[in-house]
Amino acid sequence: MIRNARKITMILLASVIFIATPTLASAELGDRTLQKGAQGSDVSELQDYLMTKGDFPYHTATGYYGEITEEAVKDFQRSRNLNADGIAGPKTNQKMKVLRRGNIGKQVIHIQSQLSQLNYNVSMDGIYGSGTVQAVEQFQRDNNLEIDGIAGPGTREALDRKASKGSATGKEITVESTAYTANCEGCSGITKMGLDLKTYSDAKVIAVDPDVIPLGSIVEVEGYGVAIAADIGGAIDGDRIDVFVPNKDEAMNWGRKDVTIKVIE
Repeated sequence: MIRNARKITMILLASVIFIATPTLASAELGDRTLQKGAQGSDVSELQDYLMTKGDFPYHTATGYYGEITEEAVKDFQRSRNLNADGIAGPKTNQKMKVLRRGNIGKQVIHIQSQLSQLNYNVSMDGIYGSGTVQAVEQFQRDNNLEIDGIAGPGTREALDRKASKGSATGKEITVESTAYTANCEGCSGITKMGLDLKTYSDAKVIAVDPDVIPLGSIVEVEGYGVAIAADIGGAIDGDRIDVFVPNKDEAMNWGRKDVTIKVIE
């Protein structure tokens, strides 16, 4: 009888814990303190922000808080005069969500989409440049917010109340493609988003025209796979892309061909 009662108690406790604990799939950045060993959608969001700010050196968000993420958080904390402990707590997460001129990636696309929904003139290119600064300033002016062109907590809360976050997801086009490598004379290997392709030769990265495919988008490329739009190029204009491959021979084998690409995130 006592043994059965203990079993029932354990089942009830497990049920309470299961109900009370938010699922990782629904967790958002700021819902909890993140540190090494954590995993979930909020970790992926953190990594997206770190890429947006040029602090996450890897080529895609993994959803796992390992050594690379820990070091990236420390770099961000140092740049914001925070305690560089590699733990994404409330102060770090709050500053992480502030977007400003020079930021690049999916998190920028979200607010550009919101501004566009509200009829502000802004390009959804994933680049927080002068056009986005001006649109944010006008939004702040219209909503009696501090006019600084920075998407801080107050501005983002106001945007979230008035419009939903968006992306270029679903866009599908046929483009002319070529290939490039980081291992050539004069090649730095550093993409527009700050990814070091010489360090991560396994990266799936494409160079795009941001006016067509926003920087930071995750795309599926016919014959190449799932990649991140993390680079630009002087010759990449309009419906053209350049796919990154590890060496010159592979680049030559790719040649020049039309491929279909689809934005999936």
